[in-house]
Amino acid sequence: MCYIENVSPVKMKRILVKSSAGPYFVVSGAGAIRRAAQEIAALGRFSCVHAVSSPKVWRAVGKSVQRGLQLSLGGSIHLFDDAESAKNLRSVERITRSLCRAGADRQSLVVAVGGGVVGDVAGFAAAVFLRGVKVVHIPTTLVSQVDSSIGGKTGVNLPEGKNLVGLFYPPKLVLTDPVLLRTLSDREFRGGLAEVIKHAIVADAGMFAILEKDMDKVLRRDRQALGFLIPRNVEIKARVVSRDEREAGLREILNFGHTFAHALENVTKYRRYQHGEAVAWGMIAAAFLGHELGLTRADDVSRIVALIRRLGPLPPWPGVPATALLRAMRSDKKTRSGVLRFVLSPRIG
Repeated sequence: MCYIENVSPVKMKRILVKSSAGPYFVVSGAGAIRRAAQEIAALGRFSCVHAVSSPKVWRAVGKSVQRGLQLSLGGSIHLFDDAESAKNLRSVERITRSLCRAGADRQSLVVAVGGGVVGDVAGFAAAVFLRGVKVVHIPTTLVSQVDSSIGGKTGVNLPEGKNLVGLFYPPKLVLTDPVLLRTLSDREFRGGLAEVIKHAIVADAGMFAILEKDMDKVLRRDRQALGFLIPRNVEIKARVVSRDEREAGLREILNFGHTFAHALENVTKYRRYQHGEAVAWGMIAAAFLGHELGLTRADDVSRIVALIRRLGPLPPWPGVPATALLRAMRSDKKTRSGVLRFVLSPRIG
């Protein structure tokens, strides 16, 4: 297990995200979790704070989060399985019934503590419980800190496909603390870097070059490297979703590699790949598809594949017929009138 190196201080950043429900901030930097109670108090008064997490995440960071939230003052903790295979309506029912039993009301606050699955499921539960209670995200994985906790997407999977039931439900606050990544496994950390590479491909050629130069530092979880990368990626995501909250146009660029990725996850029953690993394969496939269609230059394809390979070995491509992947892709949210749509990049950045 790796730990964050280089303990020089990193300045806290407050990044504004615009949404139809009102603007909110992503507070990003080492020590953000210690400011949790203060930041939440600034949002207004709540009858009770309810933390929603998974047993694994809570064992790793629960004490730090509990101190930051001051949950000893009357909060409740609700735990559920955060495996991708458990990202379903049964988990939403389990969480909302647990909130009922704990006496949650419309003035309660739900705090989602965990990775992408926790954020998606807890956010959806908050959106539908009592027709909507406020939610705050405390992301604890790299993929959730740089991507999934920002922008208000919530939802669960169906057997027919990924994220097919959900809502746009923006949080009131996101607290992103790289210190919470200390207990993250190497596999999860490297998977999260796939989303960082995605942002660089679709929106930031300069960051792509920095990743090429400093990937070894990043893989060591160098504190200054993460202190640069995490807020930079938050800013990219915030800029895109502020302009296109409901994915009517611009926001679709953030799905680069995801049509392939969601199909890979679906055909392997969400058991072979972590999300970032599927995205890594999906970006490789999207880069080659772009080249075959005469859109993406060969040298850019080479750079994309080379950078992704530096993340380390991926679980192998599944031995399933191409027809199975195509069938899974037809359930993708980007499909229109049965026609597959892919996000491709003409150039890096």
